[in-house]
Amino acid sequence: MSEPDGPVRPVAAALARYAGLVGAVLLAVAGWLGGALPDAPLTTRLADVWRAPHGPGVLGCWLVGTVLLVGAWWSLRWGAPSARWAYLTAGLWLLPLLVAPPLGSRDVYSYVCQGWSWAHGADPYRVGVAAAGCPWTDAVSPIWRDTPAPYGPFFVLLAGLAVLAGGGLVGAVVLLRLVAVAGVLLAALCLPGLARACGVPTRRAAWLGLACPLVGVHLVAGAHNDAVGLGLVLFGLLVLVRRPGKTRALLVAGVLLGLAVAVKAVAVVVLPFAALAAVLGRYTWRALLRDGGWLAGAVLGTLVVTSLATGLGLGWVAGVGRSGDSQQWTSPPTAVGFVIDYAGTLLGRQPHAVPVVRGVALAVLLVLLVALWWWAWTALRRLNDVRQRVVRLAVARPRVTLTGAGLALAATVLLAPVFHPWYATWPLALLAVATLSPARTVWFVAPCAVAAVLVLPDGSNLARFSKAPGAILMTALVVAVAVAAVRAGLARRAR
Repeated sequence: MSEPDGPVRPVAAALARYAGLVGAVLLAVAGWLGGALPDAPLTTRLADVWRAPHGPGVLGCWLVGTVLLVGAWWSLRWGAPSARWAYLTAGLWLLPLLVAPPLGSRDVYSYVCQGWSWAHGADPYRVGVAAAGCPWTDAVSPIWRDTPAPYGPFFVLLAGLAVLAGGGLVGAVVLLRLVAVAGVLLAALCLPGLARACGVPTRRAAWLGLACPLVGVHLVAGAHNDAVGLGLVLFGLLVLVRRPGKTRALLVAGVLLGLAVAVKAVAVVVLPFAALAAVLGRYTWRALLRDGGWLAGAVLGTLVVTSLATGLGLGWVAGVGRSGDSQQWTSPPTAVGFVIDYAGTLLGRQPHAVPVVRGVALAVLLVLLVALWWWAWTALRRLNDVRQRVVRLAVARPRVTLTGAGLALAATVLLAPVFHPWYATWPLALLAVATLSPARTVWFVAPCAVAAVLVLPDGSNLARFSKAPGAILMTALVVAVAVAAVRAGLARRAR
């Protein structure tokens, strides 16, 4: 095994490259045999997967392919031989998944039907796709057929254009996958610049951010809109990192970040840290209001324009709250709520704790977001008084702001009412370019590796079939992390 940031042996690198390629091919085969095809029956029991046509082959290909792909990515978690090698290998792994049917989720059919609803005069923020009359509603997961769209107007516009240009379900899915690929390519273009600005080796940042199985399986094969949203966020941050304080750059970055929010609301979490990256020179409240104001104005203007241009207004804001209709233990707050309900049942009570715990988690999230921003702000302010300020700020500003944004996204993903594996790609990308110590990458690489095995090729989430044991294990993990955090805090205070 190579040492952190040390040379990678050619044999080990070649083995990882081709093991991952074999894994990607097996996943594509599993997709064609039993992926999330539009006419495939929805799985209600785990035994149904095994008994389905090609069931053993599907599970075998999926299991072996996932192990190979995750193992190959993990083996080079301290960095690929070079950035070029990382890009070529990640691209090689994406090729089989690019031609596979939708994998790991049926969300792309929801996108298509929401785009169809908008293109045919219905408001996807008021009615579900079934009520709108989408002809492909049967391909959508039942839980999302009657819920309004939780996505921003820019993405609804893209989905509507895909439906109009695609000429049918297959054509629309292909075009939305191309949109997702464009988002991944945009992220790939931004990763080296962001990593260099933070002093992080590009060979490591590119490998962690692009070769992660979540990118190939969910962003590309699954065609999730997280791809384009993340690409826009990284592009906006790169503009700010390269040209902070420049009015034109602030406006361009604001438009990019505004479009990202108009794709998926989670991008809002990045905005306060983007405002810090916008400041040029000394960090003062006046400078923050000046440069951050231009950025905020461009973000708000972009949201207003996209809302008015699509005729959708701000109805998507209310739709975001419906994403929590799904209850699975992969969300830590939901898991804790499950365990409290189980304990209450044993005592003859019905606590209905899930909504309460979710509410508490959102309150904790708000406190954490404010604390993370204040940490970043004070860390940057301290650099105002050091010697050689310009040199120090040039390196510290992007690292502090991107680390803060990455941690804020990680907190949002972990404390949100619902968690899906592809959500992890947001904090992964930012922490990959901002984490200087290779040893610390394990803290966010390991959860992504675990998340990669949570779903089956047809979109069935394994959490559905392991509700009680999964909730108990997740709750135990939450308690262990909380205890460790308290001990670490007490130890620091005692020093």
